[in-house]
Amino acid sequence: MTEPVAANWDDIPSEVVRRGVSRKGFGTSDVILVMNEIDPVIDVKPHKHDDFDQIATIVSGEAIYHVGDVAHRVRPGSLLLIPAGVEHYIEPLGTEPVQNLDVFAPARSDYTHLLHWMPRPIEGANDADDGRLDSTDRQQGEDSR
Repeated sequence: MTEPVAANWDDIPSEVVRRGVSRKGFGTSDVILVMNEIDPVIDVKPHKHDDFDQIATIVSGEAIYHVGDVAHRVRPGSLLLIPAGVEHYIEPLGTEPVQNLDVFAPARSDYTHLLHWMPRPIEGANDADDGRLDSTDRQQGEDSR
């Protein structure tokens, strides 16, 4: 059974993909969110995925997101549906890095390593001590600040 997890993107470890591109992940084997940070100067890499669709949303920055033969000018709040088999790539505009959040369901098997940081259920834990903070633990933590 999947356990609930709360996290902040700032606390999740990232990996460098290539010059100017890093990513980090959150999810399960059923669905994964991948936060990409793209510096203003990158080596563009047109690519496609034959086996799955991709949903992308721009969190920050501005870019031209090429999907097939169409160049979309994107900004925070922009959403793109990238169908399986369609070549795509992003070109940042300006001096601000672009953050784009991708959604893959089911999770891409080549991205599940991005989830290594996520807590797993503690084997052999019982209801009294399941590795999570209860209200007493949280109160003690607040008192120690």
